[in-house]
Amino acid sequence: MSDTLGIGVIGCGNISAAYLRLAPLFRGIEMRACADIDPAAAQARADAFGLRAETVGGLLAASDIDVVVNLTVPNAHFDVSKQVLQAGKHVYSEKPFVLSVAEGRDLAELAQAGELRIGSAPDTFLGGAHQLARHLVDTGAVGRITSGICAVQSPGMEMWHPNPDFFFKPGGGPILDLGPYYVSNLVQLLGPVRRVIAMSSMASEERVITSAPRRGDKIRVETPTTIHAVLLFHSGAQITFCASWDVWQHGHANMELYGRTGTLHVPDPNFFGGEVRMTERATFVNAAQDWEHPFSRLNDGDRANYRAIGLAEMCDAILSRRPHRCSLEFALHVVDVMTAILASGEKGRAIDIATTCERPAPLPPQAAAALLA
Repeated sequence: MSDTLGIGVIGCGNISAAYLRLAPLFRGIEMRACADIDPAAAQARADAFGLRAETVGGLLAASDIDVVVNLTVPNAHFDVSKQVLQAGKHVYSEKPFVLSVAEGRDLAELAQAGELRIGSAPDTFLGGAHQLARHLVDTGAVGRITSGICAVQSPGMEMWHPNPDFFFKPGGGPILDLGPYYVSNLVQLLGPVRRVIAMSSMASEERVITSAPRRGDKIRVETPTTIHAVLLFHSGAQITFCASWDVWQHGHANMELYGRTGTLHVPDPNFFGGEVRMTERATFVNAAQDWEHPFSRLNDGDRANYRAIGLAEMCDAILSRRPHRCSLEFALHVVDVMTAILASGEKGRAIDIATTCERPAPLPPQAAAALLA
């Protein structure tokens, strides 16, 4: 097998530019082709990044494509990933990679039969800030985590996204769109979730787009836009999670974890970097110590941005025949938790989580540096 895997992209919307721009940071992968149901969108991305534009069928049949990155809208993720696996190629999907546990298990059977890998975003938990938080949890720096609070709240996606309709349809909403970052980080820090209970609502049945080019267009809301949930982990930790697109302003931290001997303040898990703050009892101390992680370094203006590290790490795992961190089992458990939160909000009762997973292996600085080109 070559020491470089050929990558193709299906879905040439907003997020594809980030993958294509940042993929050259990593060794072992080479972006070669892209496809979209809109040929003009594929051609535009191909011209911008020096790739070839393909039809979806042409990309799936291409002999130089080993892994396909599925960047379609969420309700198309399952069908497209299924086609990729049936074509005999590995697949790495944007989040959420499926919208139900049943869909995830169907893909798992296909992957196992074909000896293929499935990976899924988000990969932000592999960022330097969140790996520092993992190190502090694992070394008992604040004692056993007993509880915590997470909050991701804003006025909504129609304020900035050029085509925000899908955010307000089934498969969208703040839990399935932003929840993956938070739930993934919680699971990699604390382990699997045992049970959830939630309440949900929507502030309006209609949203008005205020971004170009569709300013003034209206969207019918078909999924909850405010959810308050409590997650009980197998470890015993209880975490409150508030996710909303009905909030103009708030003062809540992104993620706080409360241990028996101190508190961890974890930055926004939607991003790779940020400041991790820690207390010993009530007194703040230096959390970073001598921690120098390559995925904490600013490389995109004032941000650490390493989009595609999950893809690159999966490809490295394929080449070295080891498990990958953004795995199907991990992603499926996250999907199970998120869909259970939505079901709990709808049914008004606690729901036990059917799946479980191992925590992804930590990605310490030396291992992270080895993935860079």
